[in-house]
Amino acid sequence: MSMIKPVRPEVITLAASACLLASFNLPLWHHLGEITRSTSAGLTIAFAALIGLAFNLVLSLLGGRWTLKPVLMVLFPVSAGAAWFMNKYGIVIDPGMFRNIAETDASEVRDLLSLKFIGYMGLCGVMPAVVIWKLPVSYRPGLRGLFAKLTALIGSAVLMAVIALSNYQGLASLFRNHHELRLLVVPSNVIGAGLAYVNEQVASVRQPFEQIGADAHKATAWASHTRPSLTVLVVGESVRADNVGLLGYQRDTTPELAQEEGVLAFAHVQSCGTETAVSVPCMFSNLGRKAYTAVRAQNQEGLLDVIQRAGVKVVWLDNQSGCKGTCARVSYQNLAQSKDGHYCDDECHDGILLRDLPAMLDNLKEDTVLVLHEMGSHGPDYYKRYPAGFDFFTPVCRSNALDACSRESIVNGYDNTVRYADHVLAGLIDTLRSHEGRVDSAMLYLSDHGESLGEYNLYLHGTPYMLAPDQQKHVPLIAWFSTGYRSTFAVDTTCLRQRQGQPLSQDNLFHSMLGLLAIDTSVYEPALDLFAGCRGNKP
Repeated sequence: MSMIKPVRPEVITLAASACLLASFNLPLWHHLGEITRSTSAGLTIAFAALIGLAFNLVLSLLGGRWTLKPVLMVLFPVSAGAAWFMNKYGIVIDPGMFRNIAETDASEVRDLLSLKFIGYMGLCGVMPAVVIWKLPVSYRPGLRGLFAKLTALIGSAVLMAVIALSNYQGLASLFRNHHELRLLVVPSNVIGAGLAYVNEQVASVRQPFEQIGADAHKATAWASHTRPSLTVLVVGESVRADNVGLLGYQRDTTPELAQEEGVLAFAHVQSCGTETAVSVPCMFSNLGRKAYTAVRAQNQEGLLDVIQRAGVKVVWLDNQSGCKGTCARVSYQNLAQSKDGHYCDDECHDGILLRDLPAMLDNLKEDTVLVLHEMGSHGPDYYKRYPAGFDFFTPVCRSNALDACSRESIVNGYDNTVRYADHVLAGLIDTLRSHEGRVDSAMLYLSDHGESLGEYNLYLHGTPYMLAPDQQKHVPLIAWFSTGYRSTFAVDTTCLRQRQGQPLSQDNLFHSMLGLLAIDTSVYEPALDLFAGCRGNKP
């Protein structure tokens, strides 16, 4: 490297801009090609030149003696990582996706790593950073350097203006009608999402914490309850309604639940978000999808706080990466790292959430809400989500590079996870039923969001809500009530069965749980209570 002639910073910024745009934006060019297929190639060229010049303008602004190399040495590995996952899974980078990255755990990270990924990062991320580090740069001194920087900045800005004005109609239409393009431009999408996430965290710290449902208390109907009750709320992971047998899927992925007496399956339920970090805090809040923001949810109490304040004990058992703040003030236990060989191999399967349930029921003395947070159908390693003996559908994709597997093998692995979820839920119902002589019990199951399995070249989840396909938003809601629970809480399951086809969303959970548990509070809205019209008259 010492024999290489020093390069001017203006040349480096221009070359880096072109390299970033060309090397790490294949999803952008593919999507842009589909959009502009019926128009001239000139619009695509104008768009590319505009973005490239914008890159150059920003890098020129940051391209000082002590900043140019560090900035580029960070940008190339970051861009390589973003491009890898965008290419592999069809994801886009927005604040929600950045939140997923920032709040994930080590096991989820491991599921996404592979030797190919490490090799790619070494070749396209680390190697360019090393070359930049060793590359000699010739900086002009004093006013000459300042003049050169201003020339680069003004030149980029002028050229951008010329291109924008000469292609105004086409570019204006493109940016106005295709907001998703900005989420595909690497690395600006990562930087923008990162800044938005940091701003969100800062705003959250500054905002005072708000109590809700301060007036919550058990309704007078509780006075007639003679036995303790256990209401189990199961939060599923990445289970989409399209692949649930109870909801009409062509494969029988729920044979055990189909044999359980009294199971209700609601067919038209929409999630609040397309990732756990949004859906879970949103469904446990009273904000609803339209009013939900992460800052508001983090800085106010939620459903579990209101239930606990009313005098019902709340316990959260987790087999995942945490509750995203929703269980911060209730009893919490994470079982994901247990060493129980009966339920765990490379990871703990969701059956472990039921391990201590019989003992809990035997000793239950107070009314309790038990939340079970499943690992469910979390991708891309679907084959890890279920224990041996649940390979009902084969062949199964055993790679986290889903684009390298046949769609049949991906769907097979995913459907096996739903079969296992069916087994766990049926086991939960059987355990509750076996104790209904002394405990009134109920189960509600609601998946946090759906999953893409290759439709529209998308995999996994986390696509921005406005762009996400229905497969990522359409989720199952399943309910079961013991005979004693139906009588004690006046739940008319015949009425509910007639409402299984009504449109619902995760917005209903907060108010439905309060209504079901007969908790009086000013934050309860009967119009959003799923059970409101089917409760009050003992069946």
